[in-house]
Amino acid sequence: MKGLKNFSAMVAVFMVLFLAIAFYGTPAFGQQKYLLKFNHVLGPKEPYHAGFQKWAKAVEERTKGGLKIEVFPSAQLGVEEDILEQIRAGANVGQNTDSARMGNYVPGIACMNGPYFAETIGEVEKLKKMPTVKGWLDELANKYGFKVLSFGWVQGYRHFFTNKQVRTPEDLKGLRIRTPPAPIWQESVRALGATPVAMAFGEMYPALQQKVVDGVELVYNNIPAGRFYEVIKYVSETRHIMLVNFEVISAKWFNALPPNYQKILVEECDKAGMETSKLIIDKLEKEVKEDLIKRGMIVVDKVDLPAFRKAGEKAYEALKIADVKAKVFKELGKK
Repeated sequence: MKGLKNFSAMVAVFMVLFLAIAFYGTPAFGQQKYLLKFNHVLGPKEPYHAGFQKWAKAVEERTKGGLKIEVFPSAQLGVEEDILEQIRAGANVGQNTDSARMGNYVPGIACMNGPYFAETIGEVEKLKKMPTVKGWLDELANKYGFKVLSFGWVQGYRHFFTNKQVRTPEDLKGLRIRTPPAPIWQESVRALGATPVAMAFGEMYPALQQKVVDGVELVYNNIPAGRFYEVIKYVSETRHIMLVNFEVISAKWFNALPPNYQKILVEECDKAGMETSKLIIDKLEKEVKEDLIKRGMIVVDKVDLPAFRKAGEKAYEALKIADVKAKVFKELGKK
């Protein structure tokens, strides 16, 4: 009888352990460790890098070391397109990217990086609840293997930085402007009046120096980090794109995490993203702008924003996603 009781007790213990593994993904007597290697193209002094480190610290603390994130700035793990392919293959890597590149898989989602789409952080937050956007994210995960942890990372407003004063779309005619290698970026720059030149982030400085391109369209915080003020004179505040970034990892790898780790990873990513975004928009953009003026850059006055807004519509038409934009705007209650 005693042996039967001991056997029953052992069975009960193993059942508890089995349920713990099934729910949490880790045995109660030895916590399994998970590692995410997160890559981004920005420099270690950019606010995003500090934001990613804050995210990593919060995740490690809340999981008691069970899930660790290593952050790699300056594309140390490789170029963005290569990392995205590794993600699709199920590797434990992540990438800071954008809807423009995600649009190579789900075309409609590219409109989120189109001209004058989301224009405030509040609108970005609302987009998370829109049915069409949720559908895009599900398709990215289920069909292409991309788990979007958050798109609550706003890098600021993109402007034109050139060596010629630009006030209207006509002023961009004939200027070669660097863009990332994705259709929505190229069509946006073309619609706004310039000739797009696809080029990696790290190639911009020498290209400007050697006059391979006549300018770039970036957010303010990119300029001091890349020392572009040394080769660019003017900034035209067109605010043509609010740069919404996506934090992407492998859906396969994410689904293999314990459920509580999944929840923590998403929550802390979104939290760090919104904190970083508000810091950039409310404080850092203004400080960087003032510093660039001190360094000799000139902010062009009287930029014709209505003309740029009107011109930007051609990008959506060229990519045949104007109806998609209209659908999301209707869900947002935006005209």
